[in-house]
Amino acid sequence: MSTTQFDKIYHGLSPEVGKFRVANSGMAWKGEENEKVVALPSGDIKWAQWFRVARNFQLRVGLKDRRRETFDGFMREDHDKLASLLKQYFAVTLEVKDVTFKGWNWGVTDIQGQDLAFLVSNKTAFELPLNQVANSNIAGKTEVSLEFASSPSAGKKSSRNAPDEMTEIRFYVPGTHVRARGSDAGSQKSDDEEGEEMSAAQAFHDAIKEKAEIGQVAGDLVLSFEEVLVLTPRGRYDLDMFIDFLRLRGKTYDYKILYSSISKLFLLPKDDQHVLFILGLSTPIRQGQTRYQYLVMQFAREEETTAELNMSEEDIAKYDKLKKHYEDPTFEVVSGVFRALSKKKIISSGAFQSRSGHPGIKANFKAVQGDLFMLEKYIFFVSKQPMLIELSDIHQCVFSRVGAGVGATAARTFDLKIITKGGPELTFTSINKEEHEPVESYLKDKKIKLKNEMVPDVDLLAAGAGDSDEEMQSVASSGDERPRPRVGGDDDDSEEDEDFEASSSDEGSPTESESDSSGGGVTASDASGDRELAKGSKTKKLSKKKAKAKEKGSDDEDEDEGEKPKKAAAKPKPKPAKPKKDDDAMDVDDEKPKPKPKPKVKSTPKDDEDGPAKKKQKISI
Repeated sequence: MSTTQFDKIYHGLSPEVGKFRVANSGMAWKGEENEKVVALPSGDIKWAQWFRVARNFQLRVGLKDRRRETFDGFMREDHDKLASLLKQYFAVTLEVKDVTFKGWNWGVTDIQGQDLAFLVSNKTAFELPLNQVANSNIAGKTEVSLEFASSPSAGKKSSRNAPDEMTEIRFYVPGTHVRARGSDAGSQKSDDEEGEEMSAAQAFHDAIKEKAEIGQVAGDLVLSFEEVLVLTPRGRYDLDMFIDFLRLRGKTYDYKILYSSISKLFLLPKDDQHVLFILGLSTPIRQGQTRYQYLVMQFAREEETTAELNMSEEDIAKYDKLKKHYEDPTFEVVSGVFRALSKKKIISSGAFQSRSGHPGIKANFKAVQGDLFMLEKYIFFVSKQPMLIELSDIHQCVFSRVGAGVGATAARTFDLKIITKGGPELTFTSINKEEHEPVESYLKDKKIKLKNEMVPDVDLLAAGAGDSDEEMQSVASSGDERPRPRVGGDDDDSEEDEDFEASSSDEGSPTESESDSSGGGVTASDASGDRELAKGSKTKKLSKKKAKAKEKGSDDEDEDEGEKPKKAAAKPKPKPAKPKKDDDAMDVDDEKPKPKPKPKVKSTPKDDEDGPAKKKQKISI
């Protein structure tokens, strides 16, 4: 029996090169590295096609069980030889399929068996294997995104020769589609909804999910949870657990996650009422351009679930610590089933405890707030984008206070900067000062190099107290007037306070007039508009308290200064000169001619400005 052999042939999408042989008994392919053998008996071969592909030419063979096998790497001159062998041994005609080379991105999609073909001018532009589709999502109203799983055949030996792989493709599907009665796209809907118009993108998405087995997945469902709160990516998802993979079904996105892609499991208490269950993924899931390497689920601590696994006793016995029936808190049921099916250990909180008794502390990373968990081998920051830091990868930790300066805010918090051995520096800010001691003792126990750049508490509090005293002094002395900080001396402050009281009594305040025992009559006469009596009484009051000026001109000047802040508060120049008696006298002599024309000149605008107020005061009296 003669055998024809072809060298440097690829099987399927594998990057491994092998040998392809054709004989009367059938076809066979054998790899050169792992010596894998793919045999096709002659009785199973039903049809054969010849395609132009990226790796030269492809022989596509159809089998009787509706499967197909592809072999790439044939040269153009091998066509005639293969055609004669297939005709001679299997009575099959080698059909040549034309491929378009126009490069158009507008065409028609057609699902052909397990492939999605994109046709341009009724010729195949490219094909996508639907069994490699991991997720299908509607990225917009008219866009459908297909995500592909990495090739499982790429092992350690062939990884160096592995080619680039496409991970995502998007189709723009405009228009609407009417579901026909009994169509596959509408099989999951109720009968009264048949014939309803839907978007073409939704119809295409439903067809892909069914053919790619990511919609109603073939296989036995082990356990299902509804409306599970997922914090990252945020939303509520239905959790369907199968033997080999997990399905997350949301309103917009569906995910298929293999248990083999789960690298770590975490079960951490968030607070007294909630527990976090976190999946660390070696292959991140995606929403558009955003990648999520961690799947964070939140459960109520007191919520309980009664569940029974859809597995036989023999199958349950194959897994460690897996039970047939559960009647426990929900987070224990979910974590227990994940631990058994993924065969990964659950990492829980260690011996670290904060001041409040929790294994995590509140911290900020840049503008993101989260929980910083100190575990046995890791430091885990759980937020919108969780970060896992291995203790063995930490070079040094630095304590510091940065951002708020030296003040009350900085005294209550501190910053923790983690310097890794090969990566960037990570700075966690706004950590409560009370957590400094437990964090420092934790890092010392783990034998991590520490550096403290924090300001001593004594100096910090002294600096903070000095700042607060200056602030309180400025607030207490300023009042409502801007030029108050320029005034120097306590006498000036008290003197201006008295002027302020005199001016406020000018407006008819009964409280201030009653507090002054000697000014009752003066206030009444002032309110009635008798300026001369007010001047005389005010002179007596100032001479008793300070005895600075005994002449009438000084009293006139004081009254002028009491009235001026009402009109223009930006003229504090005469006030700093008051502490010196000689200067006061000189100022009074210089200002003597001014008070005489002042009542005549300023009485008219004063009456115009305060006229309505004085009228009201006269009526009240």
